Amino acid sequence: MTDADRSAGAEPTTPLARVPRPPEPPGGHGLLTDKVVVITAAAGTGIGFATAKRCIEEGATVVVSDAHERRLGEAADALAEVPEARGVRPLAVTCNVTDEGQVQQLYDSAVERHGHFDVAVNNAGLGGQVDVVDMTDDQWSLVLDVTLTGTFRCTRAALRHFYSRGSGGVIVNNASVLGWRAQAGQSHYAAAKAGVMALTRCSAVEAAPHGVRINAVSPSLAVHPFLNKVMADEELAELSRREVFGRGAEVWEVANVIAFLASEYATFMTGEVVSVSSQHP
Repeated sequence: MTDADRSAGAEPTTPLARVPRPPEPPGGHGLLTDKVVVITAAAGTGIGFATAKRCIEEGATVVVSDAHERRLGEAADALAEVPEARGVRPLAVTCNVTDEGQVQQLYDSAVERHGHFDVAVNNAGLGGQVDVVDMTDDQWSLVLDVTLTGTFRCTRAALRHFYSRGSGGVIVNNASVLGWRAQAGQSHYAAAKAGVMALTRCSAVEAAPHGVRINAVSPSLAVHPFLNKVMADEELAELSRREVFGRGAEVWEVANVIAFLASEYATFMTGEVVSVSSQHP
């Protein structure tokens, strides 16, 4: 870059020398027209809300849940403002995935409102930052209960509805690259996400004879404000530097892959864990 370029404020073009701006989200293509999609942990600004929004943009009717009732209501109000929603507020059901009764109520409510559902997106998870030597049993158990056992509870409930309906269905789980890769302070979360990957593969084999597909996405770093509650800015910056694009994924970029897996474009995929990542060694 020349001195003139620098004085004009031009940005360097060397790879990883800057953090590029993410592209604009694509428009909908009708991938989920007439589908009913149930999404857990859909409040706030994370992957769950982005997935609900993308599913609506792709023509779906969504049912959203979260353990936080107020934020869930705010999310449902915001989703009603998505142009493709035409002002219709989605069914919002408070659900803590550690409570079997609430999990059952979520899927029963979806069936009661819409007659059925076609897709279940199991997005609920809980992280934290603590080394094994300092980790308590309660810290370990809570992360495993929400992230792994919660996904199991939701998978089981969704499969029972799909099997009884007899016309197939799709489950998409949210895993993480930490199910494959090591990161200090993340043993409980990584173990839980590795379990989600194994649950995805094994349950997919069981569900295939019933015409049900089960896959997972495995994001590396998806950027949203809640990350700052569990991770220092310096660590987030370092993780961003590991991505070849010089930035973490936008949550809608992960949601796009979830929508693809939920759609008829992925009919030959089951038991797969799809990495949504640009990390380099």
